[in-house]
Amino acid sequence: MHIGIGLPNQVRDVHAPVIPAWARLAEEAGFSTLGTTGRIAYPGVMDTVALAAAAGATSRIGLLSQVLLATTWPGALLAKEAASIDAVSAGRLTLGVGVGIREDDFVVPGHGPRDRGARMDRDLETYRSLWAGAPVPGSENPAVPAGTRQVPLLFGATTPAAFRRMAETSDGYVAGSVPAAMASGLFDAARGAWQAAGRPGRPRLVGLNYVSLGDPDRGRANVADYYAATGQYQDIVVGNVHTSAESVRDAVKQFEDLGVDELILSPGTDDLDEVTRLADIVL
Repeated sequence: MHIGIGLPNQVRDVHAPVIPAWARLAEEAGFSTLGTTGRIAYPGVMDTVALAAAAGATSRIGLLSQVLLATTWPGALLAKEAASIDAVSAGRLTLGVGVGIREDDFVVPGHGPRDRGARMDRDLETYRSLWAGAPVPGSENPAVPAGTRQVPLLFGATTPAAFRRMAETSDGYVAGSVPAAMASGLFDAARGAWQAAGRPGRPRLVGLNYVSLGDPDRGRANVADYYAATGQYQDIVVGNVHTSAESVRDAVKQFEDLGVDELILSPGTDDLDEVTRLADIVL
């Protein structure tokens, strides 16, 4: 199982210059992937901007949005943003997407929270078409340079429609930041949907958890603040923030036992020393 690390772009009032420095240090340490968590109505750094900054600061480490609120974007615009980041990174991006749940994140007229599942289905067709070189709707010009690849896609969510979408159109599944015992059923559902869709092989499975090693109280508080509008889910995520080496190692073992391909450990603070602290434990 590979071990990745999240970027602190979701930390409230993040000191933004830390993001490229964090990315460089994570690559040097040997983490497999840099992940982003983000939303619109929150004082952090946009997922796509954080990923682009990380792409420019590194040359080998993978990049993953875990997950980007795709339906808050016009499909053609997100398709171009994702293809551009992938190109700048020389093909290191995996686009993890979800439909979103918080109404205040839907700020683009005509792209509100209603019918977002159906819009996601349409947008997936737009992504694939534009990445293949089709012209932008209403234009004779393509959105991306010739030779642009199909960016790998992962899905995050828990509804039957999301699992269907994942199995039919993507490369795998991202579980939420929950304990391994809870994530186990989600991964089983992803595997089952994949098989039901007649897909060969198996889906790529990615787990997420939070860590806060240097300042556990501040880290938990930041995570609680970010998930403040999610009800019971907030309690689950905050209660699962790992604050010790023993807890981190135990989580890694549990996810490895589930047959997960990668576990990404996201930070509760933007303290750059967290990269080294975590690397000393898991790498």
